[in-house]
Amino acid sequence: MLETSPKIEEVGIYNAKKAKEWKVQPSKTSKNCHNYIRSIVDTLNLEPNPEKNVIALSLGDPTIYGNLNPSKETTEAVQKALEATSYNGYGPCVGFESARKAVANYLSYDGVEFNPRDIILCSGCSSSLDLCISAVACSSRNDNILMPKPGFPIYRTLAESMGIGVKTYNLLPEKGWEIDLLHLESQIDQNTAVIILNNPSNPCGSVYDEDHLRAFLSIARRYQIPVIADEVYERIVFPHKKFVSTAALESGVPILICGGLAKRFLVPGWRIGWIAVHDPIDALSDIRTALLALSQKIIGCNTLIQGAIPSVLLETPQSFYEDIINFLLENAKMTYDALKKIPGLVPYMPDGALYMMVKVDLEKFPEFETGLQFITGLMEEESVFCLPGDCFQLPGFMRIVITVPTDLMIEACNRISDFCNKYYT
Repeated sequence: MLETSPKIEEVGIYNAKKAKEWKVQPSKTSKNCHNYIRSIVDTLNLEPNPEKNVIALSLGDPTIYGNLNPSKETTEAVQKALEATSYNGYGPCVGFESARKAVANYLSYDGVEFNPRDIILCSGCSSSLDLCISAVACSSRNDNILMPKPGFPIYRTLAESMGIGVKTYNLLPEKGWEIDLLHLESQIDQNTAVIILNNPSNPCGSVYDEDHLRAFLSIARRYQIPVIADEVYERIVFPHKKFVSTAALESGVPILICGGLAKRFLVPGWRIGWIAVHDPIDALSDIRTALLALSQKIIGCNTLIQGAIPSVLLETPQSFYEDIINFLLENAKMTYDALKKIPGLVPYMPDGALYMMVKVDLEKFPEFETGLQFITGLMEEESVFCLPGDCFQLPGFMRIVITVPTDLMIEACNRISDFCNKYYT
């Protein structure tokens, strides 16, 4: 006798019964993936003062208030790429040759020469970092990465999601957030796969000079550990400093440089980043192959913006960059001068990037046991939101952005002053 298929009604009853037994398990990668800023901020239960508008000094997005916008040449380049209709389809996983050539030319200065083969385009600088960490480290070897403390938590998020260990090396606030080189060296072990350098720094706003970078790279060379250099804030540097790329120092250290359009060109939402492979000793041939393979996971980045990159990088006038630097410097000076007059706070004047770190002397504010409580109180009473240093593994500090319109920055400093004077003892 031939077997007959179950009736649809019977299948429905069966599935309904079985549904209660289902338990689809999340992956280990997802369980290990933590956004450390969100995990801290979301637990603060922040409620602003309803009588005061919120001033967010927390967001690393320079476009948020509308006072900083991309250049006319940048937007026109995208319009031309759109009208050309040549960039609506898929592109190569590593990016169009024309776009990679433009990035190579843009990064070729101070004696450094890149070619298109050295460039891989990614979906934002965070994607560049993801590919680099994935290419050089793996959990099966019990690898770890070394990252700065304080440091941007995305490094930790990316590594730990893949089961890769994370160790930190200290930055020294009293020395302009220089690297504690002795501590860095003490953290290296046989499983250290790569050292991450962030210059200019988020969250510190520090910019390292050539001598300090050479000292850092000499350690990497001594232990034969490659470097991932997060240089997404490259050339956002105040006039008394100079940006020096690690690639320009002829250190003999293989370096994966991560950058993108987001910060200097004021277009973080366009999601264009890059990896530039600097390999003076030909140590990264297998890593190049790995990066090419990993680039196939995203099947290329935004092709429309790729079409615009040559014009963006070539035609943006120097005056555009200078105007941004001048605005950031004046805002930083004003903010620093205002905050250093406030009892219980110690601001650290940045040398570049978009941020300023401020130490909170909690002993002078006994109302608050932790920096998180201090940040919460500031939001609840004054509607000013700063990121707590805990987000960057440095409790007792807070990070503020200096991209906010000047009038709002002045208002925020006044409110912070009122709050601190109220609780300072």
